[in-house]
Amino acid sequence: MPIEPTISGVSHLIQVSVAPVFLLAGIGSVLGVMANRLSRIVDRARVVEGILANEPDSAEPIREEMLTLERRARIISLSIGLCTLTALLVCAVIAVMFLSAFFSFDTSLAVAALFIAAMLFFIAALTMLLREILLATATLRFGPRPP
Repeated sequence: MPIEPTISGVSHLIQVSVAPVFLLAGIGSVLGVMANRLSRIVDRARVVEGILANEPDSAEPIREEMLTLERRARIISLSIGLCTLTALLVCAVIAVMFLSAFFSFDTSLAVAALFIAAMLFFIAALTMLLREILLATATLRFGPRPP
C-alpha cells in the first residue's frame, strides 16, 4: 500500500525507517571497534619493525610476529569492508522504502533482498572480526619466553 506524500505519510515512513537507522548506528559502533583494532595492529607493527632494526639477533621471532600482524591487518580490513558494505545496503533499504512510497510501486521484494544481503554481509564481517580476535589471542604471550 503506497504512502501518500503528505506530512502524515512521510511521518509514518520515517517511523518505519527508524529501525534501519538504529541498525546503522550499531554498525557504526562495530566499525569503530574494527578501526581501533586495525590502528592497534599498525601501531604494534611499527614497534616491532623498530625492534627488528635494533635487535637483528632476535630476527626470527620478530618476523613471525610481523607475519601474524600482517595477517591480522588483512583480516580486519576485510571485516571493515564487509561492515561498510552492510551499512551501504541498509542505506539502500531506507532509500528504496522512501522511493517506493513517493513513486507508488511495490518494493517489498527489493527491500527484503537488500536487508537479507545486508545481514549476510554483517554476519561475514563479524565472523572475520572473530577470526582476527582468535588469531590475536592465539599468538598472545605474557612475560619472557622460557629458554
